[in-house]
Amino acid sequence: MAKRRRPLVYDAATGWFRGCRQVRSPNCNARPRGIVVDLVVIHGISLPPGCFGSGDVERLFTNTLDCAARPEYAALRDLRVSAHLLIERQGTLTQFVALPERAWHAGVSSFRGRPDCNDFAIGIELEGCDDIPYTTAQYAALGAVLAALRDAFPEITRERIVGHSEVAPQRKTDPGPAFDWTRLRAMLEGE
Repeated sequence: MAKRRRPLVYDAATGWFRGCRQVRSPNCNARPRGIVVDLVVIHGISLPPGCFGSGDVERLFTNTLDCAARPEYAALRDLRVSAHLLIERQGTLTQFVALPERAWHAGVSSFRGRPDCNDFAIGIELEGCDDIPYTTAQYAALGAVLAALRDAFPEITRERIVGHSEVAPQRKTDPGPAFDWTRLRAMLEGE
């Protein structure tokens, strides 16, 4: 029998979801004044690359990653990044940044000619990589998150849910070819 999920409820007063893990990242700041949140950027991440369940993504987002532990982590030493949300392989949802705040996830980016996507976007990281299919549990959790976000932020339309590769095409490829956009669009149309 499948484990029942607690309902996902967004608390607009606090900017945090109830019903998920909350781990505060210091890698955020205030959004510019008057900004309307109207974009979701979907990312893919794994640490070490191609490995899942290490806990190193959370450590990266909380500045506690031991960058001397692995040679491939050396480039992450001074990196300060986060996302609003992380969805692990089994569908576990962790929130790192309150949604009214600016998480540092998209870097140098632009959407439809508008620069600095971190200012107006919510960043969702999926534990994964470009060439390994994401899990059914992740799509289920992502669908629940997107439904709640679209209720809370009506300016987020289906067309304004994009991959990191779309807002930073010269630098990024995630969530990659393994991400099933057709599946996601079908889920969104079924809302």
